[in-house]
Formats: sequence, C-alpha cells, structure tokens
Amino acid sequence: MSTTALQKLVTGSVIGPEDDGYEDARHVYNFMIDARPSAIVGCTSAEDVQAAVSHAVATGRAVAVRGGGHSVPGFGTADDAIVVDLSGLTRIEVDPANRTARAGGGATWAMMNDATMAHGLATTGGIVSSTGVGGLTLGGGIGYLNRAHGLSCDNLISAQVVLADGSIVTASEREHPDLFWALRGGGGNFGVVTEFTFRLHPVPENIYGGLILFEREAAGDLFRYFDRFIDDAPRAYGGFPAWHLAPPLPFIPADRVGEPFPVLVSCWTGEHEEGAKVLQGFRDVGPVMAEHVGAIPYTALNSLFDPLLPRGLQHYWKAVFTGDLTDDVIAVHAEHAQRMPAVNSAVHLYPVNGAVHDVATDATAWGHRDAKYATVLAGMWPDPADNAANIAWVKDYYAALAPHSLAGGYVNFASGDDQGKVRDNFGPGYDRLARVKRQYDPGNVFHLNQNIIPA
Repeated sequence: MSTTALQKLVTGSVIGPEDDGYEDARHVYNFMIDARPSAIVGCTSAEDVQAAVSHAVATGRAVAVRGGGHSVPGFGTADDAIVVDLSGLTRIEVDPANRTARAGGGATWAMMNDATMAHGLATTGGIVSSTGVGGLTLGGGIGYLNRAHGLSCDNLISAQVVLADGSIVTASEREHPDLFWALRGGGGNFGVVTEFTFRLHPVPENIYGGLILFEREAAGDLFRYFDRFIDDAPRAYGGFPAWHLAPPLPFIPADRVGEPFPVLVSCWTGEHEEGAKVLQGFRDVGPVMAEHVGAIPYTALNSLFDPLLPRGLQHYWKAVFTGDLTDDVIAVHAEHAQRMPAVNSAVHLYPVNGAVHDVATDATAWGHRDAKYATVLAGMWPDPADNAANIAWVKDYYAALAPHSLAGGYVNFASGDDQGKVRDNFGPGYDRLARVKRQYDPGNVFHLNQNIIPA
C-alpha cells in the first residue's frame, strides 16, 4: 500500500515499508515480535488518530495501537496493520492546586513522574519507568503507590477517546460512564485514549527504600514474614517480594553476581525513621547477602529496574493471581526461581490490598480486588537462540503455580497466547465488558489486545 493517501489525512509522519526508518519504526519493545505493518502513523493529535483509525477501517486493515510500546505480546504492531503510534502525544500538564495532571496517550511513567514530582505529587505508576501511561492504566495499573493510593485506573478522572467509528468522546463518571467503567481495567478494547486526566497525591521527593537481597536459605522465612506483614501493613509501605539473579551492581559482591536470590523491594513514603524500623523487621528474618537501602528519589526508585530492561530483549511472560503465600506456593517459587536462566528475568509478587480494597470490585472493570498478590513470571533475555529454554522455564513455572492460584491473571502481564484465558483474566465483570464492547466497538476494530468479543 502506498502511504501517500494516508499522509494526506494526517499532520504527523507516515512511514511505510519503502521509507527510510521503517526497520527501526516497525520494531516494538519485545524484539521477539517481528511484524511488518502496512504503515506506522506518528500521530500528533486526536484528529490524526481519528484519521488513521478511519483509514484502517475503510481499507480493511487491522488497527494496532502503540502508546509507550511496552506491550510484551506485541500488540502495538501486526503484519499489514495500520500502527497508530502515540509517541508524539506526550504532553503533560500538571495542576498542582487541584492535584490533577493531564497526560498524552503516548507518555511514559518517566515523563509523568518527572512532571508531577516537580510539585511533590504523583499517582500510581508502574515499576519500570519506560512503561507507557496508557497501557498500564487501561489494564489496571499496579505500582509502588497502589497500597497508598489505589491502582492507576482508580485515579483516572477522565479520558479522551477515539472510538471505532472515528468519533472523539470524553469518558468520565458524568459522560459515557459505561465506557469510563470499562476503560478502567478493560484494556485497549474500546478505543484509542489520546489523553488521560489523573488525580495526584502528595509524595515526598525522597522515599525510603531500595533492594535487600537475602541468602537463599532465608527465602521461606522471608516470604512467610512478608505474607503476615502485608495483611495490615501501613499504607506507606509499597514494596513486594521477588526473585532475581544478582546483577553486576557496585553493592553486590562480584563473586555472587549471577546467583539467584530472594529479594525485598521496598518503597516507604512515610517518615524515614519509621521506614527503617519496618525494614529492620525484614532483616531480622534471615541473613542478608547485599542491600542498597536508604533515602532515594521516588523517580529513581521508579526507574531502578530500567537498566536491566532495555528495548530489544526477547520477552515471554505469564501472570497469576494468588492468595496467601502457603508453604506449597513458597516451595514452587524456591524451586523454579532458582532455575532462572537470564539476569534480565524476574519474578515479582505485587500485593493487592490497602487502598486497592477501598474500591468496590464492580466499581471498575478491574475485577480481581479479592486477590492477595498479582504475580508476574517475566522471562526476559537478549539472545533469540535462547528462546526455547527461556519460554520453557516460564511455562513450567506457570504450570507448577497453577494448582495454587486463583482464576485469571493480571492482563498487563499476560502473554500473547493467553486468549483462551481472557474471561478469567478480566474476572467477574467480563459479561458487562462484552456488552460495552458491543456498544462502542461492535465490529471489534480494536482486537489487537487481550480481546473481549462483543456480546
């Protein structure tokens, strides 16, 4: 397809297979995805998005929406698709007096945090700062602040959306409330969000926290202690237990690099002295191998894992929700995490409680507020030659956790081969989501996602 006709419809760039820059533009964050879209439209306005979507529908091509571009299943591209690239829509406007911020659909959490923390404010973002604001929020939005302030989607005030029919609407509690409900956890099924308006909260410039790596023999006691602690932990605590291979960092002894360790990742937004007492309780559980803990800018904590996760890795992830960390669950983690094949990989267990429980299960489309942990088995590695071994590690781990897990998994962590689990992943609101899908996208134009079939 010639891109000439499409270029006449938009003010942004249009890159096709015949153009310079296509090879770089067609690649997404996960380099396991090797699609060749028909065109990549660099949108600079909602009207550009409107034109690109309408052109795709008129020419019978799929619409792939690319916000921050972090979609592990590669939903931001597809063969012969029209890619609606929102990376030109990154403007962020902060209203410190009203504690709100408006963010373009292509903004990342690094951009968002930098803009809002300049005023001592933030909203719940992710764990990796290069993650897109849009994708994270539409799938729910778990991050360091969710125990204190709820999920990202709980803090969404309104959204500007380009619908499948090309119309541009605002969704909020007052306007298109059914669409607003669905956007908060229903993923990219209902349209292209070109602007988000969020509620902000005071966050200290320097939180107290960081990483503590424990010796492996402490894993069981660490996870059991965390499981008891988090039930009624102060909401100022926003950390999680994890497993990692020790990366080559200055505070880690060189002879321990590459070994698997149970890890505590902590974010304390209260008084530092109190945070130090809280973390000391964890240190008392068992021997510490290495740590990097203290006063740290919130923006730095939010980008702590970025160096391990550059664009261009191979990715394969699985997601599970679990309840209490029973001895059986802890044993599965200990067995499989210690086989972790790549230093980029990670296993994180994010608590789902605190302020997340202040919101009723049916108040938003994010329907797993009864879970205790959202666990991600994140396989990430640099060499495609290692794909089979790394994918097998994730699948075997996932199968071992399945008997101890709740139904479904967090959609933002789900893999591209999880379409058969979509109903469980979206949870009890799925039928309502399907009805909203029928109303706003009856032709399933937006199907490159964890797809909800119109009712």
